[in-house]
Amino acid sequence: MTSQSSLRLAVDIGGTFTDTVLMNGKLEVLATAKTPTTPENPTLGALDGAHIALDLAGHQMADVTGFIHGTTLATNALIERRGAQVATITTAGFRDILEIAYERRYSQYDINLTKPDLLVTRDRSLTIGGRMNAKGQELTPLDTDAVPVLLEQLDACGADAVAICLLHSYANADHEQALARLILHHRPDLVVSVSSDISPEAREFERLCTTVANAYVQPLMSRYLKDFANRFAAHGLTCPILMMTAGGGMTTLETAVQHPIRLVESGPAGGAILAARVAAQSGETEVLSFDMGGTTAKLCLIDRFQPQTARNFEISRAERFIKGSGMPVRIPVLEMIEIGAGGGSIASVDRLGRLKVGPQSAGSEPGPAAFAKGGSEPTVTDSDVVLGLIDPGRFAEGRLKIDAGAAQNALAQYLAAALQTDSIGAAIGISEIVDESMASAGRMHAVESGKDLATRTMIAFGGNGPLHATRVARRAGVSRILIPHDPGVGSAVGFLFAPVSFEIVRSRYATLDDLDTEALNRFFEEMAQQASAVVRAGAPDQPLHQKRSAFMRYHGQGHEIEIALPERKLAASDIAGLKASFEREYSQQFSRIVPGMKIEIMNWALTVSTHAQEPSPETRDIAQNDAQPDSTRTIICDITGQPAKAGVYLRKTLRPGDTLNGPALILEPQTTTFVSRDFRARVDANGTLVLTQEERV
Repeated sequence: MTSQSSLRLAVDIGGTFTDTVLMNGKLEVLATAKTPTTPENPTLGALDGAHIALDLAGHQMADVTGFIHGTTLATNALIERRGAQVATITTAGFRDILEIAYERRYSQYDINLTKPDLLVTRDRSLTIGGRMNAKGQELTPLDTDAVPVLLEQLDACGADAVAICLLHSYANADHEQALARLILHHRPDLVVSVSSDISPEAREFERLCTTVANAYVQPLMSRYLKDFANRFAAHGLTCPILMMTAGGGMTTLETAVQHPIRLVESGPAGGAILAARVAAQSGETEVLSFDMGGTTAKLCLIDRFQPQTARNFEISRAERFIKGSGMPVRIPVLEMIEIGAGGGSIASVDRLGRLKVGPQSAGSEPGPAAFAKGGSEPTVTDSDVVLGLIDPGRFAEGRLKIDAGAAQNALAQYLAAALQTDSIGAAIGISEIVDESMASAGRMHAVESGKDLATRTMIAFGGNGPLHATRVARRAGVSRILIPHDPGVGSAVGFLFAPVSFEIVRSRYATLDDLDTEALNRFFEEMAQQASAVVRAGAPDQPLHQKRSAFMRYHGQGHEIEIALPERKLAASDIAGLKASFEREYSQQFSRIVPGMKIEIMNWALTVSTHAQEPSPETRDIAQNDAQPDSTRTIICDITGQPAKAGVYLRKTLRPGDTLNGPALILEPQTTTFVSRDFRARVDANGTLVLTQEERV
């Protein structure tokens, strides 16, 4: 339980901005800051943001009792190929696991198909003798006599890191662990990732890819995290630093150094946690989370206050929207779709005269032309400035200069002539394309999950989310939008509501008819001890909660369905209930069951976590009254394309019950909410902005 005297700091380092939030023990946000990310050393931008937030609240670094950090560094290293030189060691005869992959083409008829870059070339794919079978029984001892030759091969290929993935090590890790000890004994400077630690699941290709990705970013992340901790300690921080993970939980810095692959997409996970909390607070059971930052936009489906989760994730796809064109990793993640559509996304005209937006981004350096930091190419932010939707004098609390003339010149120079229009026409085109791209991504994500966006409420946040929410919602068929408190730093706020947690998934084949519940309970106890040790390092005194699940399928199928298990020891009497749960879930997904077919369980999962504090829905009735604008501003209407007067409101002056009609701009630190002409806004009892589409034109 959070002490009321505690002071917690969250830092989310994104591709363009670094967001910082300071919160007290009453879960009140005391101060926020949005500072440009410093690519050469992201820690410097984080320190700037932390000091700004602490100064605003009248505190010192030494006053902080809890620190949560999320970063895009691991993601960017994988995408930009800035990791270590990795060699793999697999079982003799299985050298070409990465080359063979799935034995299929992700695009059947593309003669110019580009294979995914899996980071390790064949000359760095090494093998060793020894063999386990699928039950974990040793068939052939590990060939320890071959280790000296293996070490020479590692030296010759210049490996900085090694990914060990031996056959069936998920069932018996003895060979992998022994080989790792031998390598580290003779080459202590090498970084060694072992698949039985990183991803102890069946399916060699995904297990090897996950281990390779972990080894690839481990040296970089180890240096970064140690430097981050040392620099903050030098500035007075005394509490431990917890890291946000892709699965929506927090873990210790030490665990993050060993499992840096779990930090991939950690920032967006914080946003999904915030959206789930806002949904619970507002009683919204079907939600679309919309997080638009400076580099990317992320969309996540949330049902009954729980973000959609997944076990598979693809990194750096060769074809952005084609499954199978990237590097697969198996880690617990909050499932979302991410596209290169942010405030810094660069607009251009291709050789066919078509306007394109993204996925390339201007980032924080040099940034959009409007930032006056040397950027010259037109971006989404430049188009919003030209459309009048950003107030130059109030952007980023006045700490970042906005040059509206530079934005207009960039659109005129790079786009207007080629499109036979003016800068305003080019800005409208950018807005239309980027908003439709995000709406299309949301529709596609919903269809793939068998869900309908029209019944959902959008929760928008991020530096650009509230600015584009009504425009995206209209195209996606969503008519209701919620804008929470402090939306510009929403992911960092979400960090502060995440539980400390650790998930373990292990393969242990069984059939439901022959399930040995006593042996399974011992198996779960081993996992619980391992996961609890990790969580206790970050939450030594808090009560812990366990979540158990089984990944089940019909015999011979290649896809499993996750089924929740009782949070206790299993008994033989539970088997009938597990079968009913599987058939119910299978029927929901495929509209039928397969009578008489044997049911298999491939993997078992256990998550140990602290309890997240859940808000109670606010149902208090409040009187409505018309809010009065602070001023007016000329904008380009997103419906008519013509100049229009928009009311300008300061969010800090709005009170529960206040209502206003679009077009309007609601200003607050770090972001602006644009209320389109066909939307009406009101402030609910929680202080959340509720935007509802109406028939007005």
